[in-house]
Formats: sequence, C-alpha cells, structure tokens
Amino acid sequence: MRFLCFGFMSALFRVKASEDASSSIDTDELFNDLKEKWDAVENKPTVKIYGAGGAVAIWLSSVVISAINKVPLLPNLMELVGVGYSGWFVYRYLLFEVRFC
Repeated sequence: MRFLCFGFMSALFRVKASEDASSSIDTDELFNDLKEKWDAVENKPTVKIYGAGGAVAIWLSSVVISAINKVPLLPNLMELVGVGYSGWFVYRYLLFEVRFC
C-alpha cells in the first residue's frame, strides 16, 4: 500500500492507491438514496426556496461579471489584481513552505 504526499496538506490528508479499479456507480441505488433523503426532509418548501435562491444568486453573479467585463478598463485592472494576488499567494504560502514528508 502506497501513500501519496501533497506538501503542507500531508498532515491532514493521505491518499491511498488502490489496485481495485472496478468501482462502478449503481444509478438505481443512487436515485433511491436521493429519494429517501428527499422524503426524510420535513420542510420541503424551505429547501426549494434555498435552491431557487442559490440558482438566482449564480445567475446574478454571472450578469454582474459580464457587465464588469464590458467596461473598457476594468477587465485589465481585475486581471492585474488577480496576477498580483496570485504572486503574493505563491510567495507567502507556496514558495517557502515547510514540507512535512
């Protein structure tokens, strides 16, 4: 049995390599489990409202991002901010990180 180590996360997570590659998903079992979980929910209208609210939030964020993309100078500024933040993140957390394995 081999363990794969992923840097600073190695103390928290270990990945085991498996020799059995015949893991198939039974769709009938999956749908039956989902149906049982849905039947166990007591407050179905609230779950539906939260789901619809999440879908609206994703749609609204897509609209806002596409509106920002259409302003001539903002996409370049946002790209510069993203590159700067990525550089800072690499310098702060990845470049000089102590390895545990």
